[in-house]
Amino acid sequence: MSSLSDSERSNARLGLWLFGLYTLLYLGFVLISAFSASTMETKVVAGLNLAIVYGFALIIIALVMALAYGVLCRPEPAGGQAAPPTAAADTEAADPQDGEDGGREQ
Repeated sequence: MSSLSDSERSNARLGLWLFGLYTLLYLGFVLISAFSASTMETKVVAGLNLAIVYGFALIIIALVMALAYGVLCRPEPAGGQAAPPTAAADTEAADPQDGEDGGREQ
């Protein structure tokens, strides 16, 4: 039996689906480049060839998928384990080496 909670399993499954989808899109780019380079030279939009458009599309799709993952991930239930402290909380604590002036030079 897995030690992952239902939401963790759901988030992992979503991540794997998005990874698989992106891998297929990238594989298409690689295969077209490798086996049909002349296709990549085809002008498709505003004088830009397919290689440029497809490459930029891959970057944009990666960003959109990352945002979608962030939105669609299910949070842990309220009764679950507490979230680890954030980096912001660590920086708010005074550093003992800073001295009384908080590390600012005068």
